[in-house]
Amino acid sequence: MIDLIIFVSLLALGYGFGRHAEKKHYKSIIKREKQYSSLPALTAKTPTMLSKPNDSHLVVGSVVISVDYFKRFISALRNLVGGRVTSYESLIDRARREAVLRMKAQAKEMGANLVFNTKFETASIYQGRRHQVGSVEVLAYGTAIIPMQRG
Repeated sequence: MIDLIIFVSLLALGYGFGRHAEKKHYKSIIKREKQYSSLPALTAKTPTMLSKPNDSHLVVGSVVISVDYFKRFISALRNLVGGRVTSYESLIDRARREAVLRMKAQAKEMGANLVFNTKFETASIYQGRRHQVGSVEVLAYGTAIIPMQRG
């Protein structure tokens, strides 16, 4: 009986702390997305016709986000019956958006006004003997267009 109480307590703590951290991260993401809204990140392979000479540089943004205890438990249950693992969908969404924001921050530091050919790489970092997902890494990269200064 004590084992069940400990398990339920850990599950509740995992849910509470995980949900709080996720909400806090989403608020930060939304705030920074507004800040970088003037710097588009396009998936197009070539930029639109540019009228002025420009410089270009590779820009990257990388993030690793850990899975909380509650999400791991829910996904284990979902694996028994099959179907979408919705508990991980918000994890991937947060990781992708954070990686894009970090890429845009790097581009803005360089003075870029556009990032094109944006791509993503995703990797799962496993832990434990049963190879459960412990963290997710997302790398966003693209080509930043930097207007040449006329002097």
